[in-house]
Amino acid sequence: MTIYMPTPLRPFAAGKDAVEVTAATVAGALDALTQAHPDLRKHLFTSEGKVRAFVNLYLNDEDVRYLPAKEETAISAKDTLSIIPSIAGGTDTGAGELAIAVVAPDPASN
Repeated sequence: MTIYMPTPLRPFAAGKDAVEVTAATVAGALDALTQAHPDLRKHLFTSEGKVRAFVNLYLNDEDVRYLPAKEETAISAKDTLSIIPSIAGGTDTGAGELAIAVVAPDPASN
């Protein structure tokens, strides 16, 4: 399967915008990803091993949180998993534009 990496996490995945992994489930794919790129683990998972609240996962454009089996959903080699960081806030710039901040993990945090 192909896992698409958001720009803020690419430095922790050797700069790659996509990573190929082999796994049977979404959870297995995330495990394979973090085994290949260990620095990603702290940005994707809490210390209890749960996917962080600001990390959204989409399996073939379907939000994993709403799939019946969630992270235990079976996958195939043709599937894609997109990691999308949450977007928070926003400010009217006064010019009819909206400035939006992307919430991303702090690279210096543990």
